Amino acid sequence: MAEPDPSQTRLQRRLELVRAHIAFENRHDFDGIISTFGSAVAYEDQAWRSRYPGSDGIRTYYEEFLQACADLKVDVHEEHVCAEAIILEVTISGTHTGSWHGLLATGRHFAIPLCGVYTFDKDDRLAGERIYYDRATVFAQLGVFHEPVGLLGKIALVLNHPLTIGRSLVRAIWK
Repeated sequence: MAEPDPSQTRLQRRLELVRAHIAFENRHDFDGIISTFGSAVAYEDQAWRSRYPGSDGIRTYYEEFLQACADLKVDVHEEHVCAEAIILEVTISGTHTGSWHGLLATGRHFAIPLCGVYTFDKDDRLAGERIYYDRATVFAQLGVFHEPVGLLGKIALVLNHPLTIGRSLVRAIWK
């Protein structure tokens, strides 16, 4: 019988670690989440251009986010296993029940697509988690962003961005 390919065994261990990480997120288990990371780590939220270095930074990120969304759930749709990283396509959902990035709780439900990139250290612990998602989609679902179509959208646009809209109107008139 042939020996298992060590690189495939390593990739499987990494995938199992990422799956455990997601399970800890869904259980809101801070210690479990932290246990999946190695010693030199960082969490990056690309939508906000925010970086949370070290175990304390990761704990801060999760405590703030889970306080803002006590019923957070991560549903994995696709897993892409590569030599240097594992990429997940997920939907995160929950209810906005606490302050998040300065936005007071809206009480609204959200469900957004998100892509997470997980990198590994030399010991095959998580070295980083980098997430990508569209903030406008989140804000629209939380009721604080409206597309600039329809009456409500046009009113919100003018109220939220009077200088930008004013400059646009002046340019349109002077053409």
